[in-house]
Amino acid sequence: MPGSSTTETLTERRKAATRLDIARTAAALFVEDGLRATRAEDIARAAGVAPRTFYRYFATKEEAVAPLFAAGAQQWAEAVRDAPAALSVPEALRHAVARSLTADDAANVESLEWVRSLLRMAAESPALQAVWGTACHASEATLLAVLEERMGGGADTGVLPTLALRMAAGVACTAIRVGVETWAASDAPAGGELGPAALAARCLASLGDFPWAPA
Repeated sequence: MPGSSTTETLTERRKAATRLDIARTAAALFVEDGLRATRAEDIARAAGVAPRTFYRYFATKEEAVAPLFAAGAQQWAEAVRDAPAALSVPEALRHAVARSLTADDAANVESLEWVRSLLRMAAESPALQAVWGTACHASEATLLAVLEERMGGGADTGVLPTLALRMAAGVACTAIRVGVETWAASDAPAGGELGPAALAARCLASLGDFPWAPA
């Protein structure tokens, strides 16, 4: 039916916007009132939605911040996708780190500060830690798909190239996670030598030239 795909796209966009709004509201309440003191009903009220609407999107209050983690992962994957085609996989990954974790953009810095606050809370919350872990695992799958696109083969690349790409995605995402978590545990600003971009770049550099990754 003509126009149905457009309607579905708009509907999905509205849902995504609602999820992100709830996520930002939840993060703000967690920071202001504390994770334990904040209830799902408090988040729903502050976000201007009914509790039943909240539970349509999220099973728990901790899961409410998942879109914030996912947004960062998506930005990182898109930066890899947009990296110049002439770059090798290792070069594209390093290029993406510099772009996605930059402190030159005010919105980016704000997002990073949200992540820092949430990761500090996660240190004492297994439930929130699980949300972060799930987001990190999902980012590997997203990055793998992007790397397969860059290699131009996907499932047709064969077992060994696919294994190498899976390894590249897993190790790269781990490097990013370690860099961000190390920065989050400190009081360093988002920019500079101790910022998440610099730390993640150092983690990637410690891996050398990725001898196991396809060029």
